[in-house]
Amino acid sequence: MLKINKYAAIDIGSNAIRLLIATVIEKEGYAPQFKKTSLVRLPIRLGADVFLEGKISDVNYERMKDAMKAYSLIMKNHKIKKYRACATSAMREAENGIQVAKKLFDATGIDIQIIDGNDEAAIIATTDLNHLIQDNKVFLYVDVGGGSTEFTVFANGNTITSRSFKLGTVRIINDMVKESIWNDVKSWIVENTKDYDKIEVIGSGGNINSIYRFSEKKVGKPLSYFFLANFYEEVKSLTYHERIFEMQMNPDRADVIVPATRIYLSAMKWSKAKNIYVPKIGLADGIVKSLYNEQKARDLLVK
Repeated sequence: MLKINKYAAIDIGSNAIRLLIATVIEKEGYAPQFKKTSLVRLPIRLGADVFLEGKISDVNYERMKDAMKAYSLIMKNHKIKKYRACATSAMREAENGIQVAKKLFDATGIDIQIIDGNDEAAIIATTDLNHLIQDNKVFLYVDVGGGSTEFTVFANGNTITSRSFKLGTVRIINDMVKESIWNDVKSWIVENTKDYDKIEVIGSGGNINSIYRFSEKKVGKPLSYFFLANFYEEVKSLTYHERIFEMQMNPDRADVIVPATRIYLSAMKWSKAKNIYVPKIGLADGIVKSLYNEQKARDLLVK
């Protein structure tokens, strides 16, 4: 007999706010199946407020409130077992971030946890990468967001180290990333990958997922450094409007795709990786996995 439950994750990022509804299917004697049932993405670019003005504007607060009300109704309709809402770089740097979270809770009932970069990296690391992270391989996991990028090194099936940097696409397009940040990232990657002979990169985030769709690769096949470098030159050569019309990109993707590609390419270059895998997972998937694991732990305590 199957045991079926739904969990929800709200990822409040610097570029967009996402709601993931995941169905977890359990059968005794088998590993649980996690199925993405619904994904709703709203391009509320909080980073444009916070990184330039230091706080979330009244206009974007109202948009967030509408989003949380809508997400609450969607979760109710799906009859989810449990949810978690996590806010990352933009809200944790906003001077009114805690105040906005409290106002949103009072207005919508959605409890938002503002997490730091290390927590973000740790949650992402809980995602199911077993089909990629094999005992005899080394990977650099790169999760590019609007406000920050999280890097994790996996070796021999274990997490070796992770680090979050204020290197995000929204920051870059607003000219807020100094060369020293790029140098810090380069130094960290080189230092933490230099002892390994062969490294592959795992990329996550909306931008690398978009690039993967353009590649028309079969699911599971990696993108080469050569492909990514050519893609980078192509998108750089086009104007913002040309990317929207000729490449049919969403307006909120067409500007951040360029800095995102640069980050992935740089990570590959500095780690000397020839390929990047794109499993299409991220913070929301990690939140769902952690919710499920916490529920299983509670069930065991009850027994």
